[in-house]
Amino acid sequence: MKTNASVLTLRVPKELKHKIEKIAVKQGVSINQLALYFFSKEIAEMDTNDTFRKFWKGKSREQIFADFDAIMASVPTNRALPEWDKV
Repeated sequence: MKTNASVLTLRVPKELKHKIEKIAVKQGVSINQLALYFFSKEIAEMDTNDTFRKFWKGKSREQIFADFDAIMASVPTNRALPEWDKV
């Protein structure tokens, strides 16, 4: 079976490797699966940050908060709260 996987060799300090191994065991996954999860999660967060940075470029902090407040003010507050949303 062919795979599109590539090999990536990383050098990490022994203490970090030990921590990674402990977390992988605790999560019940391999070190490879844990690394893929962490890489994917961090890359997704970086992409999201870039998207927001581009969206907010040229806007002042005051304008961003004013826009947020305007959106929140448009949400009706006198509506019934669904049962699933109650604490």
